[in-house]
Amino acid sequence: MPDPRPDPRDVVDPAPDDVNPAAPPPELWRNGTPHVERPREPHRIHPDGNVPKEDDDAEDEKPKSKSDKSEQSDRDKRQGKSSGDDGSKDDKQDKSKDSQSKDQKSKDEKDEAEAIPVYKRPIFWIAMVVLVVGIIAGVIYWLHARDYVSTDDAFIESHAVQISPQITARVLRVYVDDNTLVKEGDPLIELDPIDYQVALDQAKGSEAASQGKLEQTKAQVTSSRAALDEAKANLDAANVAFENADRDLKRFEALEERARSKQQFDNAVTAQKNAAANVAQAKAKVASAESQIAVAVANVTGAQGEYDTSIANRRRAEVNLGYTHVVAPAAGRVTTKNVEPGMYATTATPLMAIVRDDVWVVANFKETQLTDMRLNQPVTIKIDAYPDKDYTGKVQSIQAGTGARFSVLPAENATGNFVKVVQRVPVKIVFDEGQSKDPDHLLAPGMSVIPYVKIR
Repeated sequence: MPDPRPDPRDVVDPAPDDVNPAAPPPELWRNGTPHVERPREPHRIHPDGNVPKEDDDAEDEKPKSKSDKSEQSDRDKRQGKSSGDDGSKDDKQDKSKDSQSKDQKSKDEKDEAEAIPVYKRPIFWIAMVVLVVGIIAGVIYWLHARDYVSTDDAFIESHAVQISPQITARVLRVYVDDNTLVKEGDPLIELDPIDYQVALDQAKGSEAASQGKLEQTKAQVTSSRAALDEAKANLDAANVAFENADRDLKRFEALEERARSKQQFDNAVTAQKNAAANVAQAKAKVASAESQIAVAVANVTGAQGEYDTSIANRRRAEVNLGYTHVVAPAAGRVTTKNVEPGMYATTATPLMAIVRDDVWVVANFKETQLTDMRLNQPVTIKIDAYPDKDYTGKVQSIQAGTGARFSVLPAENATGNFVKVVQRVPVKIVFDEGQSKDPDHLLAPGMSVIPYVKIR
């Protein structure tokens, strides 16, 4: 095994003037590995007279220069790298020293960067530009925002017509689907008409019967009036006969008894009495005929009432039969469809709803925002569903009361502890002409919007 120590001829003796008596020998053994130290430089006197203190291992901690590394490499070659392990340890020590040198260099660069004044750094001027731009943008926004009031508590509203059957029947057909656009009068649902067709036929039969009865009673009135005329004629004849008999009796009474016959006088009295009886009988027949006419007229009135009732029943049956065809009461879009063929629909059961085309905005502004708000003020409307499109409108009306005042359970401020809360007042905003009719941008009730009312 070769001697790991270096050849004495390779060791460079320091100059006599540079020899430090306190320095260790040039060759030392550390951890079983030969280590060659460079001669230490003589202590230098500082201009102030002090001698700087140096650590014994300061030279070891300093990174080697290129010439030192070259000398060390030549020594290693002459020594032949007696041991692979020893050479590996020397390489690790060299790498460690190189790393320490790089760390020291980066630290020096960092110290130099920190020594630059703040106002000379680029980040300072970037921050100042951002700050100035932010201030300018804030001032511009404030100048613009002070002329407007807005709220995000706003929604689109519309008239929604609930469709419910007015009769009870089974559903035969459904002509529309969800979100179908319909016009006024378009068919929606068809119900089973069989029961109502039968009811209509019955009503028509009752109407015909009552009409016949009415005609019969009217004929009875005519007959009663003819009987009355006959009775009146008989009464006139009886009155004439009574007058003749009465005159004959008076003539016989005016004669002396010896000039008249007893039998003739009695016959005259009897004839006068019979004529009077006939007059009374004729008067009774006239009264009876008159009463028959009254009864006939009353029968006509009753028959007329029955006839009118039958007509109403027939019309009701026709209306009920017409209710089997459910049509759209207004133009709009079908929503909340809840009907299918075959189901049994009852009255007042919601089957679907039709949302009309006319829409508006209900914005719940704070009461403190109404100070300068007036009717017909222009409004810019932004809809969350269409952020790139702006709509225009105007303030149509302001509700005469807060939303809490008309709630199901209004606040009772006279009881308990009172906490003041800013109230909100609904404001109705209508779209300008043609703004809500865009087929590519559907406006539906309940959509969230943000209105900006220009108050100045």
